[in-house]
Amino acid sequence: MNFWEKIEKPIFVLAPMADVTDPAFRRIIAKYSKYDGEDIFNEDGKFKKGFQKSGNLDAMWTEFVSADGIIHTKEKGLEKNYDKLMRNLLYSEAERPIVAQFFTSSPENMRKASKLAVELGFDGVDINMGCPDRSVEKQKAGAVLIKNPELAREIIRDAKKGAGRIPVSVKTRVGYNKDEIDTWIPELLSEEPAVLTIHSRTRKEMSKVPADWKRVKRVVEIRDKMNSPTLILGNGDVLDIEDGKRRVKESGADGIMLGRAIFGNPWLFNEEGRRKVSIEKRLFVMLEHTKLFEEILGDIKSFAIMKKHFKAYIEGWNGAKELRVKLMECENFKEVEKVVNNYLNFLS
Repeated sequence: MNFWEKIEKPIFVLAPMADVTDPAFRRIIAKYSKYDGEDIFNEDGKFKKGFQKSGNLDAMWTEFVSADGIIHTKEKGLEKNYDKLMRNLLYSEAERPIVAQFFTSSPENMRKASKLAVELGFDGVDINMGCPDRSVEKQKAGAVLIKNPELAREIIRDAKKGAGRIPVSVKTRVGYNKDEIDTWIPELLSEEPAVLTIHSRTRKEMSKVPADWKRVKRVVEIRDKMNSPTLILGNGDVLDIEDGKRRVKESGADGIMLGRAIFGNPWLFNEEGRRKVSIEKRLFVMLEHTKLFEEILGDIKSFAIMKKHFKAYIEGWNGAKELRVKLMECENFKEVEKVVNNYLNFLS
């Protein structure tokens, strides 16, 4: 049941990003990066089987979800809060292989969340040990686990107990306040996660400095020296598939995780990429994305989340700025649709 063993190298995956890679955007990415824009969904939103994968997207992650929150709300019967958290774990068959990512400092809750992921049909479980968000760190989770290797290892072990037949992976950074590769990485590899994704910056560096891919190479060297079966994925400042292939060659990593490059570019993992996509097509897909967001998440998430996507979709041509300004004033799909249709009529 370890799907990682079946994927050809180099591996290309989509990073988990809060309020970005939500269920709506992942469906759009699957459609345009994996299935070349084919009409892969029925009217009820279910995936039509029989389509041949065409892009380079090998696996997707959910947004990270609090294992503590989901287990607490479930056990306490807090249905409204539980439903809100569970909505982040919605996925379509088009997204497979799909990995559920959790954060926690509780081994027990990690075990329970991993078991839940199995029950929900996920293909894998990932543990976030790299998020620098202060609210996450206050819970002694995310990047702060770098300071507590013993607890980190215990969390991995319990995740494996809960996950059972599906693989457990870890996403982390190269250190907290400084480079700690030589001490931190061997601790994680000792637990033999199926995959270790390395963001090639420290927690302190955030994204303020360029990603240092020499660090990924060092992680690969440590993995090889330990004869570990763990796959290494590199992450940080990768522009596109071609750039990813170059970084794989330089670092020796088994694959690449792409993140911010997906903004406004659901074609990122498709060979054609965004360069050949017309303005009209970009606007059509943005509308499709907006409608899905409103249908799936409109009652639990602010529409303002879509506006950062608008900024990414609408750039790179004369008149884009004026269109963006109008879209920033919209508060729902119908208003966005009206603005876009008026703009397209103007172009024609």
